Amino acid sequence: MLLFPGGIANATIAVMVLFPEPLRPGDLIAVTAPSSGVLPTMHSRLELAIEHLRAQGFRVIEGACLRDQRRSTSAPRNERAAELMRFLQDPEVAAVIPPWGGELASELLDVLDFEGLRDSKPKWMLGYSDTSTLLMPLTLVTGWATAHGPNLMDLVPTQSDPLTTGAMSVLASHLQDPVVQASSERYQVNFVDYADQFDEPLQLTEPTRWKRLDGSDEALEIRGRLIGGCFDTVTLLAGSQYGDVPAFIQSSGSVGAILYLENVSQSPGGVVRLLLSLRRHGWLEGLSGLLLGRSTAAPEENPADLHYEGALISTLGQEPFPVLFDLDIGHRPPQMTLINGAFASVCFEGGAGTISQASTAFDR
Repeated sequence: MLLFPGGIANATIAVMVLFPEPLRPGDLIAVTAPSSGVLPTMHSRLELAIEHLRAQGFRVIEGACLRDQRRSTSAPRNERAAELMRFLQDPEVAAVIPPWGGELASELLDVLDFEGLRDSKPKWMLGYSDTSTLLMPLTLVTGWATAHGPNLMDLVPTQSDPLTTGAMSVLASHLQDPVVQASSERYQVNFVDYADQFDEPLQLTEPTRWKRLDGSDEALEIRGRLIGGCFDTVTLLAGSQYGDVPAFIQSSGSVGAILYLENVSQSPGGVVRLLLSLRRHGWLEGLSGLLLGRSTAAPEENPADLHYEGALISTLGQEPFPVLFDLDIGHRPPQMTLINGAFASVCFEGGAGTISQASTAFDR
């Protein structure tokens, strides 16, 4: 088995990540929509998810920026930012879980007081898609561990997939002992319209197969600290304090750093352009490995055009670190819950794999 890079248990790490307390029954969860809100046609789904949290013993508080959608957001920028800050600073709130992502979370970045949050008790924030536009800065600027995983609208009682149903268990873990998640058996291609079927679970129809970019099925282990998010949004943070991934990589030292990304809509040409931009901004230098989720971009119909896998090979094929793709991350669920800032061991063999995460580094 190949090991990248070293996984030293007692290495000195300059990155100081603060892990929130494990979620417990009785804890207060705040539901707000910092990006897209929830139209009335989707309220039945939202209420089902909220009641499911309550059935698990959590208390739930709803924000005012939630049950509406105007101009692609739940509310004007300053209102969304103020509500999110209030929940993040409230010592009684243990977690903030948006209903889903959207498109305009980036509007909040220059309004939120990330520096001020350093004096607040860290709490979990869970989600993916545009929510990751907030998760990455929370980790890189504020130092809080954040959870890239299922959205609230995925967390309904009819759900049976272990990765999705296990998301809250990850947040309930101490992380002093590794939390292990295994690759799924099948994944979803087509999203269900919650307006028509408000209680519908994931429709897992396609066989899951993790892949190595070098084409090998041989065993591989990658170790390092996790950081990442939605390819379409977090890559636009490169060069700013909100996306200072190079500093994260450098500070992770000999333990290493693992970047994960998941493509929503970028064409193969767009993938190449953004990956080249990340390389120029130093996001790829010194990585232990790169994890890529299943892409949801429209497939290429013309055989003469560049295809997605070809775009990855042409851009990343000569990198010194291993690249895994088609992993359980992102918009083709189910997906794992990945903790930004956590120490991770990613094991791959024969098209399947596991990701173990902990708050301290793994032994060799």
